[in-house]
Amino acid sequence: MTSTPTVPTERTTTAEGNQDEGEQSPRPQSPRDAEISPGRGSTLTEQVADTQQRSVKSWPQDAFRVAFGLIWLIDAVLKWLPGFRSTYVSAITGVAKGQPGWLKWWFDFWVKLQTPRPTFFAYLVAVLETLVALAIIFGFARKLTYISSAVFGVVIWAVAEGFGGPYMTGSSDIGTAIIYALVSMGLLALCYYAGTSRYSVDFYIEQRISWWSKVAEVGSPAHIAATDRDTQAQPVS
Repeated sequence: MTSTPTVPTERTTTAEGNQDEGEQSPRPQSPRDAEISPGRGSTLTEQVADTQQRSVKSWPQDAFRVAFGLIWLIDAVLKWLPGFRSTYVSAITGVAKGQPGWLKWWFDFWVKLQTPRPTFFAYLVAVLETLVALAIIFGFARKLTYISSAVFGVVIWAVAEGFGGPYMTGSSDIGTAIIYALVSMGLLALCYYAGTSRYSVDFYIEQRISWWSKVAEVGSPAHIAATDRDTQAQPVS
């Protein structure tokens, strides 16, 4: 009895890329194949690059925040010196001289308010600057702190620095406190982009107090949750 030779099944592909019924089932993908398969997501190289990007995304914001907080702290230390208290009122009355007439009411209000109690207001400024500096350095209630420091900076610029004026021949700058306010708003914007900072007190408080993100984070709850997932996925260096 003669046996009929077995003809191997031939794999054919149509123009649309579909194989006929004779095609054998594809080999199952291993987990590593699935990891680097373009159809299942980004390649392994892209995943590594994305992880590295997430790992370095937060630290520039933290370094910038701490450096800015140290500048605030230096200012606060100077406010605790006796010389600041002894010249507090004279500094305010000095910037009021030469200002435009339509701003006279503004400086008169602050001079009359603080002249009877100069020591109290001098200590108040020193305490506020110290609290702002420490909150920025340690990343405590960042959203509230950045907004408060921006408002405080504008007040200092508008009162103690006389809006950077009076502007006349020889004026060289617009004052420094307004720059503090702008940097605070810049940190507020970075807080929205980078999400929860791993190197801040807020990061640990939010793990225990659910509503703390309302005073610490910028953005909608969905945005905060997404950035938090990226932050938690960062490798610990």
